[in-house]
Amino acid sequence: MKRSFFRNNSILLGLVFLLAVVSLISLQLGSSFISFERMINILVGQGTKSDILIVTKLRLPRIILAINTGIALAVSGLLLQIVIKNPLASPSLFGVVDGAALGAIIFLVLFSSETGNLVFPVEWQPVAAFLGSLLAIFVVFWLTILDGRGLSRLILYGICFSALATALISLLMIIGPIHRASQAFLWLTGSVHAANWQKVVISSSALIITAPIMMLLSSSMKQLMLDEESAQATGLTVKTSLVLMVILATFLTAIAVSFAGAVGFVGLLAPHIARFFTPSHGLILLFITALTGALLVLGADFLGRIAFQPLQIPAGAITAFIGAPYFLFMLRFKNVFHRR
Repeated sequence: MKRSFFRNNSILLGLVFLLAVVSLISLQLGSSFISFERMINILVGQGTKSDILIVTKLRLPRIILAINTGIALAVSGLLLQIVIKNPLASPSLFGVVDGAALGAIIFLVLFSSETGNLVFPVEWQPVAAFLGSLLAIFVVFWLTILDGRGLSRLILYGICFSALATALISLLMIIGPIHRASQAFLWLTGSVHAANWQKVVISSSALIITAPIMMLLSSSMKQLMLDEESAQATGLTVKTSLVLMVILATFLTAIAVSFAGAVGFVGLLAPHIARFFTPSHGLILLFITALTGALLVLGADFLGRIAFQPLQIPAGAITAFIGAPYFLFMLRFKNVFHRR
């Protein structure tokens, strides 16, 4: 017990340290290198205007938004894998990511003026994304229920809905306002390049508000790994827990996608990497999954920003480049990922 406790806490501290290091490097590196001395000057209010602009207006919001996006998508993927009891479950495979992206883009198309400005505040964008993700969940579950062959068909219907949502997004890019086409394209790949403090505040607030619910549900994770009858025998209200998990996963995905676009494979990768680090369930697995997701998106954004300067590759393209081979490997050797 003590050994497991020490191991889990060591992993948590190691991931927190690694996340801090990657964040610091991301603050320093870019088109302009910011030394430690210049960063200290910024912290004490003695930095130059250009340094303050680069760090506080451009890089820091981008870093925090990438972390928030990774946490939201990773936790969402973990919850969906527990609900469906399928290691291949993720927001992108259930159509939730593309549904949220479709909702956000419909919002942009419908409420953009001729000058390119939004006639509604940007704060309503996550609401549109959430409605789009809810639509995806409803359609996918409804079709699965009509099918009558169990939850094993859920992923297939999710893939079909994702294809439909992607087609509608492409159509809206063509017939919608031309000044929104490039922004819509970024939603298909996923990027945090347009981060600002407003987006950071909204996404951070969403994570803070949902954190108690995540922790409450984490106590049910181990019970939900059992079959329904066994889980009920432990005193758990199974259906209520599952519904709450689906709603929370949908909400977290909507928040992530509304500001960062359809960053793929994070919800699939992060829970598996977390389980590789620890056989534990509950709060420890939740924390490790969240930190892993944050590292994946932040690292992908950093690589995309640095590796091909002056070009910037969207974070979603990097995660897809990593995630697709991983996904194929898991399909071929998935017994490797069932170790406990």
